[in-house]
Amino acid sequence: MLHSDGWAFIVNPIAGVGYGAACAETVRQMMQRHGAAGEVVLTRAKGHASELAAEYASRGFSRIVAVGGDGTMNEVAQPLVGRAGITFGGVPAGTGNDFIHVLGFPDRLSEADWEVFFRGSTAMMDAGRCNGRYFVNGMGLGFDAHVAAENYHVDANGQAVRGKGSNYMWMIIKAILTYREKPMRVTFQGKTESRKGFLNTIANGRRLAGGMYLTPKALADDGLLDVCMCDALSLLMRFKELVSVTRRTHLADPVMHYHQIDRICYEFDTEVPAHADGELFFSSRFDIDVAPGALRTIINPAGDHYFGRA
Repeated sequence: MLHSDGWAFIVNPIAGVGYGAACAETVRQMMQRHGAAGEVVLTRAKGHASELAAEYASRGFSRIVAVGGDGTMNEVAQPLVGRAGITFGGVPAGTGNDFIHVLGFPDRLSEADWEVFFRGSTAMMDAGRCNGRYFVNGMGLGFDAHVAAENYHVDANGQAVRGKGSNYMWMIIKAILTYREKPMRVTFQGKTESRKGFLNTIANGRRLAGGMYLTPKALADDGLLDVCMCDALSLLMRFKELVSVTRRTHLADPVMHYHQIDRICYEFDTEVPAHADGELFFSSRFDIDVAPGALRTIINPAGDHYFGRA
């Protein structure tokens, strides 16, 4: 089937420890095989994917696809949220690949998956928003953000850059031993609570941190964000809850609090780390809400997606 209205594939060549670069040729082959007219372009630096997505949208390309990990998906989606006549798509080429499961595709696309992808079934999905910036999968404050911060350094331009070659599991264990919960004020559903929390996950999808199903009830088209908040924990309880999360039994634990809401605000006395779709940032206040049905997205309608209406 000939697609003459323009596909743009924005490829992060360093995603998946270089897998993204190799994936670019696969994309070209699949485009030719499925008669998809368009362009394939490689990003050059952090933030370039957003610039390219905005450029392709202004040039009239109607299908704009991110090829990379969760960070690349986030960057490409930024200028497309709320934009009529544009369809966003994702081809996983990263290491964690949590977001792609929202759409019902696996970590790596088979030939059958490519066939489904180019068939172009779509659904309208929500987008989360924190301090004015969108996230398509989820964000976190607390322990997981602390782990992310430990794996980043600040470059000469003041940008947070992810480290390379670190043992992620060792970093998690180290953080369990050393992390200290910070006091915060949380406002949602018309009330404000002062508390300390070990972990706060706010998500549009179900899977974060490379396969942790912290918000297993989430739907990407219900107009709500799923929030999982964990109380401050003793050292022993931290290990226990880590096991519970990996087994997906954590919602039954009394230290876990689960909400489905359209907005929430966290305030801290000092700047703290947070991550959104795997990308690190810092603030002392996090105003979070949802933009319902703001992004038309290619999905696998027969896959294990997170859409209630598809």
